[in-house]
Amino acid sequence: MAGKSRILYVYKILIQETDPEHYITINQIIQLLKNEGISAYRKTVIKDIEQLSEFGADIIKIKSTQNRYYIRNGFFTLAELKLLVDIVEASQFITQSKSADLICRLGDLTSNFNAEKLCRHIYLTRRMKTDNEEIYDIVDKVHTAINKKRQISFLYYDYNVNKELILRNNGERYQLSPYGMTWEDSRYYVVGYSIKHKKIVTFRADRMSKAVVTDNPVIPKPKNFSIAEFTNKVFRMYDDEISMVILKCKNNLMKSVIDRFGINVRTKPAENGYFYATVNVSVSQTFFGWVMQFGGGIKIAYPNKAKQKFIKIAQSVCSIA
Repeated sequence: MAGKSRILYVYKILIQETDPEHYITINQIIQLLKNEGISAYRKTVIKDIEQLSEFGADIIKIKSTQNRYYIRNGFFTLAELKLLVDIVEASQFITQSKSADLICRLGDLTSNFNAEKLCRHIYLTRRMKTDNEEIYDIVDKVHTAINKKRQISFLYYDYNVNKELILRNNGERYQLSPYGMTWEDSRYYVVGYSIKHKKIVTFRADRMSKAVVTDNPVIPKPKNFSIAEFTNKVFRMYDDEISMVILKCKNNLMKSVIDRFGINVRTKPAENGYFYATVNVSVSQTFFGWVMQFGGGIKIAYPNKAKQKFIKIAQSVCSIA
């Protein structure tokens, strides 16, 4: 047996070679064990299966001339694994190579037949992905720093006009007291107090590099500070100067309005297939960019000051240098 545990290999064979649509016989298990250099007999394999069942493995026996076996529920159902694969594929902060690796490793949690379906899934989409291969280590360092109440230091990069990586802050390291991480638009962001900016800011995790957990204690969060409320302001187009704006929206854009402002957004029907939405926002370029993406399906109805500011920005976008 060369130090190999037979019962564990029996369990591995059942996981990899069976599912509710694929069965295996005792003789087939014995042959697969032999391929691994493990000798076994019918009685010993049957006993192993009984012990695995007693341990909690959901092994089903189909009685026939040669009894057949399969595991009904592995670690995850195929539907659950497909959901996890979709999440990995959609995550822009995970590189393409890491995504492929994760998906194929998820395949180890199900039968070989289902694993093939999961690994092929990676080729179905072509979403934008980060190219930062450090992302796993960075996320781990951030969580470690939060748990230890220590600051982190890191480099932060951007792209120049030639699509070349350039370091921000003149190549000097940022110092941050991390308070938490948030997930927005398929990306991880770190929320914390920045020494350089002297305020609480967010950094994209996939733009961070060479992260180090320092020995410096974190600067404590302000009393009653809420990461949820802070990120709502940053990512939902709010800041300290909030104004009431009334939007006139096409009826088919109700979902987009709710997605952006929440289910409790104030709305009322308007004429000719439109409705009004009253929102509290920062009248900023971020807000105008969101409005513009609907190509006139959402219009600024009030106040006039916001309308004129929007027109001015739109004209500057269309101006010819």
